[in-house]
Amino acid sequence: MLWKKNQFDGVVVDPESLSGDTNIFASDLKKAIDDWSSDSIKLVWLQINIQFFSNIAIASQLGFMNHHATKDYVMMTLAIEKNTFIPPYSTHYVGVGGVVINDRNEILVVSEKYRSTVKPSYKLPGGALVQGEHISKAAIREVFEETGINTEFQKLSFFRHWHGYRYGKSDIYFVVLLNPLNYEINKQEEEIAECIWMDLELFLNSPEIHDFNKKIVQSTLNSPGLQITQIPGYGSEDSFEFYST
Repeated sequence: MLWKKNQFDGVVVDPESLSGDTNIFASDLKKAIDDWSSDSIKLVWLQINIQFFSNIAIASQLGFMNHHATKDYVMMTLAIEKNTFIPPYSTHYVGVGGVVINDRNEILVVSEKYRSTVKPSYKLPGGALVQGEHISKAAIREVFEETGINTEFQKLSFFRHWHGYRYGKSDIYFVVLLNPLNYEINKQEEEIAECIWMDLELFLNSPEIHDFNKKIVQSTLNSPGLQITQIPGYGSEDSFEFYST
């Protein structure tokens, strides 16, 4: 079993160095715990990949706690030093909605198939960011996937922070203004029941539109918003996305 110390007086175990033999794994882990304890290590990070999932129960018996999991691995931690701070895993979902207004003063709206109301409930097209995706790129992608409308980014205009969302996590929802590059709708059949260009004044005054949706569109129309900018020294644009006035 191999591991490296990190800058926080912890160790990160090399997942490729673990044995698939549970007896060997148990023996190696017990010895390692003794070594870490005598070396004033505070916290141990143990990633167990899918091919070694039989080792999870053993690590748990030796005091390791589940930290997070994906379809490919389980990350476990062991606080050698009592009350050591353990950074939490993902606490938030991140979503984005696109305000798309054409030169006829119409706004692009969708009604989802799995909405909670019987009547059409129009809202902005949008959805969740995927890992490694910028907000601006996600907005353009989601709008195109749901409506078939190609767009270009204009500004970031609004965001909401909401606690107690799916699985007890929090949610951050961004709203951006997008400029449409075509008008012909080609809605996503799997998720979208209806997609239309709606008169903007009708949208802002209709009793069938939720007040939250009206508010975020009004904010987009009235706010100068934030533009994408660059800060020297932060490397690739693929890794960082900055917004400023």
